[in-house]
Amino acid sequence: MIKIVQNPSPVSGNALAKASHVLFVMPKAKSLAVTLPGVDTLQARLTRRHMKPDELAKTPLSGDLEPGALAVWVMLDAKQSTFERHTLMRKALMPLLDEQPKEIAIVVFGGAGERRLAAEAAIYAALVNGAVLPQRKKKDERRSLQKISLHGYKAEDDFALLRGQAEGNELARELTMLPANELTPGLYRERIRKLVRENDWKCAEYDMKKLRKIGAGAFVAVAQGSSEDDAAIVHLRYRHPDAKKTVALVGKGICFDTGGHNLKPARYMHGMHEDMNGSAVSLGILLAATRASLPLNIDCWLALAQNHISPKAYKQNDVVTALNGTTIEIIHTDAEGRMVLADTLTLAAREKPDLIVDFATLTGSMATALGARYSGIFSNREKFVEQAVAAGKASGERVCAFPLDADYEEGLESQIADIKQCSMEGEADHILAARFLMRFIEDAPWLHVDLSASNCKGGLGAVASDVNGFGVGWGMELLRGLK
Repeated sequence: MIKIVQNPSPVSGNALAKASHVLFVMPKAKSLAVTLPGVDTLQARLTRRHMKPDELAKTPLSGDLEPGALAVWVMLDAKQSTFERHTLMRKALMPLLDEQPKEIAIVVFGGAGERRLAAEAAIYAALVNGAVLPQRKKKDERRSLQKISLHGYKAEDDFALLRGQAEGNELARELTMLPANELTPGLYRERIRKLVRENDWKCAEYDMKKLRKIGAGAFVAVAQGSSEDDAAIVHLRYRHPDAKKTVALVGKGICFDTGGHNLKPARYMHGMHEDMNGSAVSLGILLAATRASLPLNIDCWLALAQNHISPKAYKQNDVVTALNGTTIEIIHTDAEGRMVLADTLTLAAREKPDLIVDFATLTGSMATALGARYSGIFSNREKFVEQAVAAGKASGERVCAFPLDADYEEGLESQIADIKQCSMEGEADHILAARFLMRFIEDAPWLHVDLSASNCKGGLGAVASDVNGFGVGWGMELLRGLK
């Protein structure tokens, strides 16, 4: 836990006398304040780079203060989007965090509103990037950030929401980064049980024996290829005494995806330990909401399995019956995510929530459409499309809405079953996948998030690591704004 010490008073030289790493955040201006600590050093840096002061709103600069502290200066423009603000703050903080300090000082200037924006962006970027993430090197000398001293602003809630969001983001990234041999479905379930005990959640596990008994044939078809019978649908429950709405979070948790009988080539199988990212994001949102004590009821459904190749694995042209009775013709065994989500969505819909939100690294076609800087969303309710896009803008985790028209489903028409799992052509597969999932939600209000931005080289927004926990911030913003 990173400690935050807040001092609302303007910074003084004495306050920074012992600081070794300092971030100065100023409102965008054409000139520098003469009282700014280290102003002479900063001016020399600007002159050397042939920069004007207001260019600090695009390019932070660093320099040494007496008696040797490292400082970074940056300006925030009130016209910047949240994404731009987060990106700039991440770039400003990384020279400081790269030195792995125990403590950093953050000093914000300007009017009350400017100081609030600056403090929130800087604190969040420091929290999400100050933690040490999984690494398995023989010698690991990394140190996590322990303390942030904030000068010039005080948050009445002690940044409770941002703390929770950062913790949820870190959980999502940690789980996603774990190698597949350390996060099998069985080991994942053990980690979840520990979180349940720590957070007083309710938990129920639908193991393979139970799933076979209730007829969850879509999920079982994928999971049966594994030598270990450790797959399960895990249901976590968070309740708040003031809640008026209930939201179901559903996450795809394929701990490793070989592609099954339609085996992936090495280039595309590499990194498939991250195919459980949707479940990690769902779990991260649940943790963040718990830490922030959001006045909502949340049911979190995690579909945990692996897509292995074996004599027992499901095959092309199999026909399986899902939990809701829908028969599915198998077209491609590498379209396993929609299969495990089908039965998990059915269970979630039976609880009659006010909204279902599912998260999945589901289709390559979404990554082709958007790259790794946006994720795609679909909904069967126009108002939730609008709320989802707005949440993306407000959180800095941007989403793009895609069509969900009924005529797309012609590509899933089967001559021997109720529906095809996918098409062989692969055209608009992200849309076909969403149309497929719609068969299992009982017309409940629903948002589907295809996480094409889950891994972005060089980081994204506030987060510096490639695996960035995209969806936790967006989800928290969406849940806070539900009406």
